[in-house]
Amino acid sequence: MSESLFSGAILAPPTPVIPVSVLNRLARERLEASFPLCWVAGEVSNLTYASSGHVYFSLKDAAAQVRCVMFRNRAQILGWRLENGQHIEARVLVTLYEARGDFQLNVDAARRAGVGNLYEQFVRLKEKLEREGLFDSAAKRPIPAFPRRIGIVTSLQAAALRDVLTTLSRRAPQVALILYPTPVQGDGAAAQIAGAIRTAGERKECDLLIVCRGGGSIEDLWAFNDEGVARAIHDCPVPVISGVGHETDFTIADFAADQRAPTPTAAAELAAPAQAALLARLADLRNTLRRQIEQGLNQRGQQLDWLARRLQHPAQGLARQRDQLANLQRRLDASLIQASTRGRSALASLTRRLLLARPDTARHARRLDALAPKLHSEWQKTLHQKSADLTRLAASLAHLNPDAVLARGYSMVTDNEGKIVRDSRSVEPGSHIAVHLHRGHLDASVTRIIKDDGSA
Repeated sequence: MSESLFSGAILAPPTPVIPVSVLNRLARERLEASFPLCWVAGEVSNLTYASSGHVYFSLKDAAAQVRCVMFRNRAQILGWRLENGQHIEARVLVTLYEARGDFQLNVDAARRAGVGNLYEQFVRLKEKLEREGLFDSAAKRPIPAFPRRIGIVTSLQAAALRDVLTTLSRRAPQVALILYPTPVQGDGAAAQIAGAIRTAGERKECDLLIVCRGGGSIEDLWAFNDEGVARAIHDCPVPVISGVGHETDFTIADFAADQRAPTPTAAAELAAPAQAALLARLADLRNTLRRQIEQGLNQRGQQLDWLARRLQHPAQGLARQRDQLANLQRRLDASLIQASTRGRSALASLTRRLLLARPDTARHARRLDALAPKLHSEWQKTLHQKSADLTRLAASLAHLNPDAVLARGYSMVTDNEGKIVRDSRSVEPGSHIAVHLHRGHLDASVTRIIKDDGSA
């Protein structure tokens, strides 16, 4: 029996042997394929910010913990800083660090615990207001290019207020500022923000309204995700610029406003053009206008000099016109005399030609009376001669008339083409011929041809 077992062990196929790296790779692929991206909740511990920009920490709860890594490209867009002890929700890829065989989570995004519900509320409210048309670009009002008074809705203690005031005092000190103070976070802040916006719209004492606050978590900015604030901004008769949070923060107020600024400072920059740039532009326009005026004056001066050279005393003009009139009078008199002389000469010449061309009617009448009898005699003679010629030609024509020949009993034969048959050899037996008589004709067929010698 031992021999049998020994033989079976020898014949069994060997178990494959794989390297550790291959095993870890296969385990990582199996983990990543089995677990899609998911959200994991836990407390941050063992937090380390590496010089490479990657963030290493652990997520733990009361029963277990797991290693996590957030790579630099994801950590840079997080918008807030992780701290030990924070409770967060992380969207992760379940994987394995092959080099050490450590089970870990690659963190794609993170939010503070409880933010998920707030975000869902944000999305639902945004979709609702969007369906109602509160965010339509066609309803956005243009921002005035040169506002004289700017209203600011924010907290008196907010750092955003200092940023806006500093920016506007530097860029546009000529603009008057009107503050509508209101809390920007905490219980009841949303209603007070909406009330401040409505107050600014009712007073109509400013050309533009800035609604702003500094950055913070989604909870800190939640007052600006309120439906009442959005409707107050939409209904406000004054154009509204929203400058809430940092560049990566988006609130419902941003979508409802006529213009969204990434930061409060940017909102101030959008609200009023820089005075220095306006003064520089004004100086350029003033210089351009001065050059154009100088150029126009120079051109008008040259035109005036040219017109002055053409300008003369009225007496000189009248004298010149009198000279021209006298010259024209002399030319007219001379022309009239020449025309009268030419007319008299032409009249005398035509009179002579008329006398020479006048007909002698009496002489022509006598000649006509003398020629009339001769003309009558010649006409009678010609008439008798032509009548005799006509009679002779009619007799000759009667002899040549084919009908007269046919009347005497003769006939005329033609072939199918209408040609006269003069020779019996021009037709063949069986040919169709036409025999023309004095009255009518006969359609015939040639049955036999007899030659001149009488043979067929």
